[in-house]
Amino acid sequence: MPLGVDEVREVRVTAPARLHLGFLDMNGGLGRRFGSLGLTLDGMATTLRARPSDRLCASGPSAERALKAARAVCDRFRWPARAELTVEEAIPEHVGLGSGTQLGLAVGTALAHLHGRPSTVRRLAAELERGARSGIGIGAFENGGVILDGGRGPDDAPPPIVARLPFPDSWRVLLILHRDGQGLHGTAELQAFKALPPFPAERAGHLCRLIVMAALPALIEGDADRFGQAVGELQRTVGDHFAPVQGGRFTSPLVADALAWLETEGIPGVGQTSWGPTGFAIVGDARRAEALLAEARRRWAGSALDFHLARGRNDGATLEFTTDRVVLRAS
Repeated sequence: MPLGVDEVREVRVTAPARLHLGFLDMNGGLGRRFGSLGLTLDGMATTLRARPSDRLCASGPSAERALKAARAVCDRFRWPARAELTVEEAIPEHVGLGSGTQLGLAVGTALAHLHGRPSTVRRLAAELERGARSGIGIGAFENGGVILDGGRGPDDAPPPIVARLPFPDSWRVLLILHRDGQGLHGTAELQAFKALPPFPAERAGHLCRLIVMAALPALIEGDADRFGQAVGELQRTVGDHFAPVQGGRFTSPLVADALAWLETEGIPGVGQTSWGPTGFAIVGDARRAEALLAEARRRWAGSALDFHLARGRNDGATLEFTTDRVVLRAS
């Protein structure tokens, strides 16, 4: 049962980061375009608090972006533009981890509950114009896990989630971040999509088969090598298609060097999330991942690269409601 507007004193939303592992069908010949595979990350998130106020204001990292999202959602839903937003932590912007979608959905969800007018995540995403090509961020916010979306269809709604599977607890994701680097975004991203050559139908068909018949079964069976091989092939195919507009298979030459080294170490599931520059490697053993982390930090000490280990997250965003009487938590 929704909380009444007079009861809520604060809403706190934590929205997890995600990896976009690649598009499946940029041909669109069957009536749906893009289709994406993605993974929700644990330990990296955007956390936002919203409180009643006589005006709309925001503070903390990515505050201006949060304020823009708040104005948009209040305007489109005709909600009172009154709330104090505090961004406690924010996913780094424009590095391929889904910062915009997660912040927008966190803002929209917080305001909806603060005003006593809960809305679905998909409706919030549509009104905020998130999910223009990929539904991975929406799926990560809703349920987490490994997500496959069905692409953008003719009705212009956010892509539907067609499969959601848990990421094994024993697997790890080695993240490679290029400090101060950014991937394409905004107008440059739109222009890049327009400049890309047509994507062959045969190649799209192979990628769809690769993910449905190789990657997802391997994930269910806990076979990290086979899952990684499929993700690696997806990354090479999509990366080569995007190479003319991002300067190569991967945006950052430094990240590319680290990914090449990881492949020589026997890790097949390497790539770049979205436009990068963040790279990743999927490792099926926690001890092996720790050893690779230590060696990577030694090899690239003093460079612009940062390395971190993450687990997959098999839950979506979390909400906390503070009322006059109690703090309630929900997933």
